[in-house]
Amino acid sequence: MKFLDLFAGIGGFRLGMEAAGHECVGFCEIDKFARKSYKAIHDTKGEIELHDITAVSDESVRGIGRVDVICGGFPCQAFSVAGKRKGFEDTRGTLFFEIARFASILRPRLLFLENVKGLLNHDGGNTFETIIAALDELGYDAEWQVLNSKNFGVPQNRERVFIIGHLRGKRTRGVFPFGGNSEEINGNNIIQINDSKKIRKQLKYENIWRVIDTKGIAPTLDTMQGGNREPKIKVREATAQGYAEAEIGDSVNLAHPNSKTRRGRVGKGQANTLLTGESQGVVTPDFRIRKLTPRECWRLQGFPDWAFDKAQEVNSNSQLYKQAGNSVTVNVIEAIARELG
Repeated sequence: MKFLDLFAGIGGFRLGMEAAGHECVGFCEIDKFARKSYKAIHDTKGEIELHDITAVSDESVRGIGRVDVICGGFPCQAFSVAGKRKGFEDTRGTLFFEIARFASILRPRLLFLENVKGLLNHDGGNTFETIIAALDELGYDAEWQVLNSKNFGVPQNRERVFIIGHLRGKRTRGVFPFGGNSEEINGNNIIQINDSKKIRKQLKYENIWRVIDTKGIAPTLDTMQGGNREPKIKVREATAQGYAEAEIGDSVNLAHPNSKTRRGRVGKGQANTLLTGESQGVVTPDFRIRKLTPRECWRLQGFPDWAFDKAQEVNSNSQLYKQAGNSVTVNVIEAIARELG
């Protein structure tokens, strides 16, 4: 299927979609540094290239032609617990409606969207209800699920909600619940297509498989199963004892090290959710904490080393960290993309 890559970043959606056999016809990305990485990694010759999505006219959108899928990890800062959670009051939050505008003109069979898990409960669920209602009004039935990158072959605890919109009247099949052993939470969590007005809580993909490839994916992070793992490093956290213990191979969030209110700063044998800065560290065999390198951060998002090497030629380390934190996890995108039809 032909797809359009909106809010393209460095092309995490694109790598996953292409690995599943789909074809990119164009991309849109406002950040000039991300575009440098994108164009270094992907062969964009002859493709439609858009920058500021809000400046793209309806006529230009119509000129794109036939598209089967619109992909987009629309900006999540407005809904993330790491931000101020202003939602649609934040101009970044309104960018979802640019996806809706493109969909209303191009009428693709499918929409494939991604955002932070916090989108589901932002403003008591009203924000997500507004999004689903907008899709419903456009003629799209929606299904969605929270998936964690750690279950898709990368040692990173990264929960994101994925939304699939199905154009009514077109023959498309459901994608979620993903996998065969999804675990229900809080009772009745069945996701239904053609029922987008009845918003229900998510099935959570959990422990269908967990693979940590120490040869190819962030080799400094491994499962560390068994053996004597003393001594340990104590990391300040807002827990009953006031700290968490980090061992060899564990990750440590280096942001706000003196905070007494933060939790979850230690990742047991895996990275915490990558952010846009240099905030991830790993405990080394000599019990020191070193920052993850940009290459390791890209690996944690499922990018192959050849892609990182090309991006490194055109961007600084600070930009490479930012780009990894803003990206989607390629492995998750590919798994979902293989189910689209």
